[in-house]
Amino acid sequence: MFRSWRLAAVCLQQIASGLPLGLVWIAIPTWLTQVGVDIKVVGLFTLAQAPWSFKFVWSPLMDRYPLPFLGRKRGWIFVSQILLLGLTLWLAGVSDHPDAVWVIGALCLAMGFAAATQDIAIDAYAVEVLRKEEHGAAVGARTALYRAAMFISGGLAITLGAQYSWKAVNFALALVYLPMMFVTVRSPEPEALPQPPRSLRDAVWGPFVGFLAQHRALEILAFVVLYKLSDNLTQALTGPFLVQTGFSPADVGVGRSGMSVAATLIGTFCGGMLTTTLGLGRALWIFGFLQIFSNLGYALVAQLGPNRAVMYAAVAFELGSSGLGSGAFGVLLLRLTQKRFSATQFALLTSLFSVPRILAGPPAGFLADTLGWRDFFILTLPLGIPGLVMLARFVPWSMREPKFHVAEPFTGVSLTRAQLAVRAALCGAVAWLAGLATMAGLEALRTYRAKHVFDFGAQVATILTPGNLGAWTTFAGILLFAISVGFMAAATLAVRSGLVSVPAAEPGA
Repeated sequence: MFRSWRLAAVCLQQIASGLPLGLVWIAIPTWLTQVGVDIKVVGLFTLAQAPWSFKFVWSPLMDRYPLPFLGRKRGWIFVSQILLLGLTLWLAGVSDHPDAVWVIGALCLAMGFAAATQDIAIDAYAVEVLRKEEHGAAVGARTALYRAAMFISGGLAITLGAQYSWKAVNFALALVYLPMMFVTVRSPEPEALPQPPRSLRDAVWGPFVGFLAQHRALEILAFVVLYKLSDNLTQALTGPFLVQTGFSPADVGVGRSGMSVAATLIGTFCGGMLTTTLGLGRALWIFGFLQIFSNLGYALVAQLGPNRAVMYAAVAFELGSSGLGSGAFGVLLLRLTQKRFSATQFALLTSLFSVPRILAGPPAGFLADTLGWRDFFILTLPLGIPGLVMLARFVPWSMREPKFHVAEPFTGVSLTRAQLAVRAALCGAVAWLAGLATMAGLEALRTYRAKHVFDFGAQVATILTPGNLGAWTTFAGILLFAISVGFMAAATLAVRSGLVSVPAAEPGA
């Protein structure tokens, strides 16, 4: 499968990418719970995941300022891995003192920033170094190695920590970064180095202009958000659905742990590989339909009740189909990203892709409670159609390989810079209000299920007067969303009104 060291290096780096997420997200909260730390304190450790969600904020720095060794992106990867090695060793040093919970929390947050920075650089390096024909194989292998690393640091570490000690486990995890650093040093540079942004302003502004200058850019963005909407709604509540249907904890564990990992990995690997055989356009269509109709398996489970064989088949079909779609979607993101702004654009696209998954839980719970499980899963079928409608806008069924980096013809009305700034600010303000209303509405839906009182105003007031770290994170997320939308609006208006020149298409695009 690894036809070149270039492809192998890109894939192997995913081991270093998956290790810190499994440790911070799964293993450390589990360990702290086992040693008796208050669950409210353990809950705060979820904030250490925030850097992965907001990594696009500092990604322009990595496009603009390459370090003076190992090329544009490998230098950032290497420094991040040194930091992760040191922080994990430090964590091993305090593992015998779980009472030092705030030190452990600070280490987790620092690891989150270092790991998110590493992810930015690794993804950007993949965009810059891979050839087009290697995208499918890379997406499948990268996902498999990433999940395997998460399993080692998030699953196997818990088992070994109980048998030996958390100090020994964290020390062993730290040592894994040493061969990863060797891979980074020995990884090849891109065959053609893109011209870096000339200034920090260009690094921040350029990714928006460069992407939104493309033909049907807004339809593509809508597709990124909507393509897996049906899938996200289903997966948000699969575990509670199986429990309420009457399956035993052992059955749910097999279905949602062992089978889910296997089906997702196989599906993603095959999805990435099949894009080369089918073509990206045709793969997105086929896998999109499979994602939608795979939800019928859960509707059948809801109708039949606790039938173990049907449940296992439904889980395998749904997660395998989801993996196929994710594999093709990963190739799409690699193709969409311009090499000159590889760090920022890929971080923005992946963050945008994660929004529906984050927001799916509350409305899914409300719909399931109102409609019942069978009708809820049937309803998810038409909710997948908007994504396919957006797909048809830029990739008709007859098109095997879509062309992305094609300039949008100028058809707009000329604007002055002042007019552009006012319109962009208005778009940002509308986005802020929409984000506030969405988050307040979702929280009101969540509390409605418990109290049967839909208090939207109280949730708005809670968001506007944050009193804890979680509330501040929500407030900051809404603000960053509004700023991003304002930037997108400004870039779109600037391109459509002729205020900025359209970047030249990249070779091979």
